[in-house]
Amino acid sequence: MKLAVYSGKAYEKPFLDAANADARHELLYLDAALTAAAADLAKGCPAVSIFVGDDASAPVLRVLHAGGTRVIALRSAGFNHVDIPEADRLGLTVLRVPAYSPHAVAEHAVGLMLTLNRKFHRAFNRVREQNFALDGLMGFDMHGKTAGVVGTGKIGEVVCKILTGFGCRVLASDPVKNPVCVSMGVKYVALADLYAQSDIITLHCPLSPATKHLINTAALAAMKPEVMLINTSRGAIIDTRALIAALKACRVGLVGLDVYEEEGDLFFKDLSAEAVQDDVFVRLMSFPNVLITAHQGFLTNEACTAIAQTTITNVSDFERGGVNEYNRVGTRLIAPARMDR
Repeated sequence: MKLAVYSGKAYEKPFLDAANADARHELLYLDAALTAAAADLAKGCPAVSIFVGDDASAPVLRVLHAGGTRVIALRSAGFNHVDIPEADRLGLTVLRVPAYSPHAVAEHAVGLMLTLNRKFHRAFNRVREQNFALDGLMGFDMHGKTAGVVGTGKIGEVVCKILTGFGCRVLASDPVKNPVCVSMGVKYVALADLYAQSDIITLHCPLSPATKHLINTAALAAMKPEVMLINTSRGAIIDTRALIAALKACRVGLVGLDVYEEEGDLFFKDLSAEAVQDDVFVRLMSFPNVLITAHQGFLTNEACTAIAQTTITNVSDFERGGVNEYNRVGTRLIAPARMDR
């Protein structure tokens, strides 16, 4: 089957080629992101694969369908960038990668915590300039602190395990309690209580109408002063303008982001020779207590291997006439469930 791979980056091509080692499918790598203007590039391709920054809104899906596309293989667990009702109406099968390596994202989230806390990024730059002073590098013991985990699916579960190992008191909020988390001593509380008690808050929930701007002005005001806030889930979970206001008012102590709600125009591109046009993002970057990585939480060998293998398997299953229903996304499958990335 001919498979058009949108947003095909150099780092993932070896993994997809390896997963397609039997050359069952013809992979057409497209550097372009999927947009209304780029949808025609997949004409004649029964299968299309897209990543988190691609646009699979209703108009784009209609162009793909008219060009012969019948299956969309997501290289991600999240599917908020796909108009699922329109896909169902058109008869497009949408398949995702529901689990690849929860350890990859969880470890990245904790890495952001440690870097912000112990100022590794600042210390690295200082030492390179032969500045060995320790002023401004004071951190705190993670041991004994209260960490709030919003969303305890597979990724949140691993985060809870790591933080418990650090000796943190771990609180959690999720519509569905994870028995593994409960067994390790995690206490489930209402979001309001999690905000009020947590020294560190880390987000691991999907983006949905219920979670969009979950972290807004009211939520930020309810948090402990100087709280550390980490987001490795989806950018729009946080209202960025509200976060900037809280940072200016010194309501938030430290912020670590691997995602941004308008990242589609920025992330996964080299813009080092250009002026960034997103003034909100530029303001966010100006704070010395904000650390941003460009949606790399998934970027490990293990995760990329699993993503590629599941993507190719999903397309192969579709070609054979049957799919793994656990990987299928459709309106009949969207229901309140455990919060995970």
